[in-house]
Amino acid sequence: MITKTIAKTNAIYAEFPSKFWVLVSANFVDRVGQTLIFPFFTLYITDRFNVGMTQAGILLGLFHLTGLVGNVIGGALTDRFGRKVIVLFGLVVSALSALSMGLVNRLEIFYVLAMTVGLLSDVAGPAWQAMVADILPENKRTEGFGVLRVVGNMTWIVGPTIGGIIATRSFLALFILDAIASLITAVIIYRLIPETKPEAEEGKKEESLLQTIGGYGTVLRDRAFMGYILASMAMTVVYIQMYNSLSVYLRDVYGVSPQGYGFVLTTSAITVILFQFWVSRRVKNYPPMLMMALGAGFYMVGFSMYGFVTAYIMFLVAMVIITIGEMIALPTGQALAVSFAPQDMRGRYMAMFGLAWAVPAIVGPTAAGIVIDNFNPNWVWYIGGILCAVSVVSFIALYRATRQRFAQTAEATSTA
Repeated sequence: MITKTIAKTNAIYAEFPSKFWVLVSANFVDRVGQTLIFPFFTLYITDRFNVGMTQAGILLGLFHLTGLVGNVIGGALTDRFGRKVIVLFGLVVSALSALSMGLVNRLEIFYVLAMTVGLLSDVAGPAWQAMVADILPENKRTEGFGVLRVVGNMTWIVGPTIGGIIATRSFLALFILDAIASLITAVIIYRLIPETKPEAEEGKKEESLLQTIGGYGTVLRDRAFMGYILASMAMTVVYIQMYNSLSVYLRDVYGVSPQGYGFVLTTSAITVILFQFWVSRRVKNYPPMLMMALGAGFYMVGFSMYGFVTAYIMFLVAMVIITIGEMIALPTGQALAVSFAPQDMRGRYMAMFGLAWAVPAIVGPTAAGIVIDNFNPNWVWYIGGILCAVSVVSFIALYRATRQRFAQTAEATSTA
């Protein structure tokens, strides 16, 4: 049994280039630092500054609003100057940001810091995703993003569990550890990952920075891609609640401790580690848009459950259902976004795809905070179920509208 498992693991390892595994290792280190803090960030804000969820939601919204701007800038810089330098810049800024947020003790200063951090830290987002797309051929991207999710979710076993324990003693220690993780990741990328930006086509004049930024007009005119982003937004605004509103909801309504909430997330991580690669291998054989609809359907069921169930064991069951949807939708969604993009515009397309996360991150925490503070908190999950249903219908409609486009892309790829 053990020999067979080792052989299977070695076979999977051999399917991907060595640069990809170095990138996976670097991502693991960085994500360990992030998962120490991220699940408890809302708790940190409400506890340190003695504010309610509405103010915390506004603060997170400002953070992600400036992050949206940084993401757009980063997409253009990634296509113009390359992936590596932008990733390194983002990691160094992230380290400095973590230390700054852990030391600030005045809310008004934290507001300014959050906006600055959001602008600079998110510059590297498109570069990370473009780097993965550069390294992997199209037929391996869904599995590759699945591998990244498996390794990333391993950090959710370590991060939230340890973070929950440390958070009861010192939030500052979490920020320091995150900064150290970012710097270690920067060293790995600097030493072991070469620039992955594809060479420009022979005879093609290199764009100026202004022309590169102007290329966003091409992305915005891609109606199918923009429709895909809108459909993704509807389900993502629900998905992100598991990382901010859910912790406060479980604490205030059911008395679930930070450690208890951490175990809910750990349950998700274990599920991903055990089944993500198996799921990715199977869903890649089906139309991606339909798989997005299926994933959104699981979200609809899982998140709605939090508005109806009251037992801790059922919170865990709901999370497993959500995670099944996550294993289908997230790797498929990233690979699908890349497939929309011409090779020389990957950074900009992935930056615009960042809207599917940035806009929900701006709107979601604030809206959920208003509901939790002023109405029946269960309505957060009822509304979430409705939004996921909208996503299901939208992805099915997009599948019908884009079948010919992706059939032509697949044919061109196979003959290249």
